[in-house]
Amino acid sequence: MPSTSTWSALADPHRRAALELLLERPRAVGELVDRLGLTQPATSKHLRVLRDSGLVRARHDGPRRVYSVEPQPLAEVHAWLSGYRRLWDDRLDALERHLDAIDPPEDA
Repeated sequence: MPSTSTWSALADPHRRAALELLLERPRAVGELVDRLGLTQPATSKHLRVLRDSGLVRARHDGPRRVYSVEPQPLAEVHAWLSGYRRLWDDRLDALERHLDAIDPPEDA
């Protein structure tokens, strides 16, 4: 199961938004500030939580810090959720069969 810090980091919508931006490509703090619409201190605080939880890593590029996604914690979340996805898939399949039984498709 993913660590508590991973879940805590993912609980905040601003941190999830930052992760979505970082999934596109690595970004400098200033760009994240602009894209998230938060102050620089607030953005840095969220990035620190993401970094401390292992979800992102930072590297120095001259005077800038550039952040990128660290995939391992997300892979752990993905694996943990797979059982729930199967549950939903099974239920949606059952609903589809039920709906087809009461209102068969026109091409059947």
